[in-house]
Amino acid sequence: MKDLTSKQLEKYEEILRKEKDETQGIINDINDIQKRGAKDGNGDLSSYSMHQADMGTDTDNAERRVYLLEKEMKNLKNINLALKRIYEKTYGICEICGDYIPAKRLKIIPWAKLCISCKEIEEKR
Repeated sequence: MKDLTSKQLEKYEEILRKEKDETQGIINDINDIQKRGAKDGNGDLSSYSMHQADMGTDTDNAERRVYLLEKEMKNLKNINLALKRIYEKTYGICEICGDYIPAKRLKIIPWAKLCISCKEIEEKR
């Protein structure tokens, strides 16, 4: 693969910006739920769960929201780094070996910073 053309870079930038907006929306939704609290979300007006099973469900839901929030924050960071690579003209180049990242990989994971070979090696570690 050769250098990405400016038209291709614009296409990837558009894709990344759309992903960023969607990810930011998910983060905002999770934060809104966290601010309101679990009770507002399910209509229960009491401040404490009345049954142990309810407490367990509340705890499980809160843990899921934290996990999802962390995952989306990581995605947002990766998207921002990919946008930075576009501006620095290093987008599509593997950060480890310097080879070009295949277009098929960028199509699936537009924030990819490693080629498939280097990613496989990294995952084995």
